[in-house]
Amino acid sequence: MPESRGQWSGRIGFILAATGSAIGLGNLWKFPYITHENDGGAFVLVYIAAVIVVGIPIMMAEILVGRRTQLSPVGAFRTLAQDRPGGGLWSGVGFLGVVAGFTILSYYCVVAGWTIHYTGLALSGRLVEMAGDAHVLQDYFGGEFLASGKHQVGYHLLFMVLTTSAVYFGVKGGIERVARILMPVLFLILVVLVIYSTTTPGFAAAIDFLFRPDFSTLTKGSVLEALGHAFFTLSLGMGAMLTYGSYMGRDISIPRAALQISALDTVIALMACVIMFSIINSANIEVSKSSTILFTTIPTVFAKLPGANLITAMFYILIGFAALTSTISLLEVVSSFAIDELGWSRRRATVTMGTAIAIFGVLNALSLGASSTLSAVNLIGRESTAGIFGTMDYLASNWFLPVGGLLIALFAGWVLGVRASREELETGHGEVSGFQVWRFLIRFVAPLAVGAIIVSVILGKEYQ
Repeated sequence: MPESRGQWSGRIGFILAATGSAIGLGNLWKFPYITHENDGGAFVLVYIAAVIVVGIPIMMAEILVGRRTQLSPVGAFRTLAQDRPGGGLWSGVGFLGVVAGFTILSYYCVVAGWTIHYTGLALSGRLVEMAGDAHVLQDYFGGEFLASGKHQVGYHLLFMVLTTSAVYFGVKGGIERVARILMPVLFLILVVLVIYSTTTPGFAAAIDFLFRPDFSTLTKGSVLEALGHAFFTLSLGMGAMLTYGSYMGRDISIPRAALQISALDTVIALMACVIMFSIINSANIEVSKSSTILFTTIPTVFAKLPGANLITAMFYILIGFAALTSTISLLEVVSSFAIDELGWSRRRATVTMGTAIAIFGVLNALSLGASSTLSAVNLIGRESTAGIFGTMDYLASNWFLPVGGLLIALFAGWVLGVRASREELETGHGEVSGFQVWRFLIRFVAPLAVGAIIVSVILGKEYQ
């Protein structure tokens, strides 16, 4: 008999888990970096608009497909497309999501593992000591730390163990339980740091930079980057929201859930900007053009603050928690494929897939040491690394996710019937007054926007 797939305990459990999937390094690291590069205010408004007209419609489509079939990505598309144009070919969209999840998790855990190391450095006081000289800290991060295969592999494996442990115990007993603990703690740490930011001399300048738009600073590249990040930050195109939607009860409103998840994701990204810009402005330093500022510039600023060790440790714990809630969803995409398509038990699927990803991730980790330098990685900035790490990141960020998102939008807008879409969106919600608006956005606006991202990659102008 097939193993029960499990289900969220209710709306709050789903919202917390799905928001945790969306919130990650992209919110707390990449968004502040690209906001600074794109001159703040106007870029922020374009980003919010992109979330509304592109991100939310695609998220609704993913959740809709997952809940209607109660299957993982491959089975979901195969089931809904069996009598539609293209038939079984659409299952390839689901498989692309599984491949994306496998690939991203293999290097995401490497970067996430850095937060464990830096939390330890902060608590020991060593980080603050090194941060007294910016050059010492930069040399440590770019040289001794990244070149250490022992550190890179060890922290990667430790983060994979944490991720696998959460998924191993199932939807309600593992993923949801972890989300119910980590998400409130994550938000509490953010609130504490934001409150602290209001006491710094740079707070007013940070607010002015973020919320006073100057549209003369906008470029086509800025708009494209805002579109790309709005798509990436919501965990779209990789099957995570679809998979989480497959565990969703029919008493939960998909439109309200998508709106709440997107709103929380955006608010947290803006809170991260307030924290980072307030503190950086207070220190009166120029933000480095390298996206590795999280491990180079930021500690030098924290070192000048009262209670530097504790504040710095809290900051890296925050980043680590956000990363963990994302890695859990990535592993769940891959594990659910093995459970549904291969007939494996959850324990076998989680351990086997987790082990395979961990082994592949070791190659990514070691490739950092083999590279002469690390400028950044695409999930946090524009530059990329050489070797396996950089290649996997480039493929996932610039091809797997945008192509997956485009195909999901096309499927929901042009292949899935109007009746099925309306029925699923109204289940647990009632009449959806904006249904025709959603149909227009998912059929025309979202495909064109995501298509623009793909065209930019083809032309060699990656949105990252």
